Amino acid sequence: MGADFGYVESMFKANTNLVKKATEEVRPEHWFVKPGEASNHLMWVQGHLVWSRGNVLKTLGAGWFSPWSLLFARGAKPVAADEYPGVEEIRRTWDEVSGELATCLAGAPADLLARPAPNGAPSFDGKVGGLVAFLAFHETYHVGQVSYLRKWLGYGQTVG
Repeated sequence: MGADFGYVESMFKANTNLVKKATEEVRPEHWFVKPGEASNHLMWVQGHLVWSRGNVLKTLGAGWFSPWSLLFARGAKPVAADEYPGVEEIRRTWDEVSGELATCLAGAPADLLARPAPNGAPSFDGKVGGLVAFLAFHETYHVGQVSYLRKWLGYGQTVG
């Protein structure tokens, strides 16, 4: 792994901790409250982050699957609250996928990162490493949403 890729690894690590901190005090009944009719609730954003991390793992050659992850795929339509996993399950799965991701990122082979990104995949440089960097950027956007929802729900700031 190149020195520059270490920054990507650090972004994922920081996001892991921010999401954990932002969601740890939020009561289960608040995970489905939305600031607007067309907005996503915390459960959807958190599930989308899990789904996205699963895709990073797949990009890096690791197998990862969750039976409910497609509920949170890009463009997925909202479903009833009882169709989503429970809050504790989503928290546990976040910890699991985050641990697997940390391991994969630490051992990401340079030749894999230098391969061309799959056709149509967003990549900063057209390579797998640029795709993983883009996915870190994408994740950071949604971490901001989690922090916003935390504050909007009355739990205060995530940082600062």
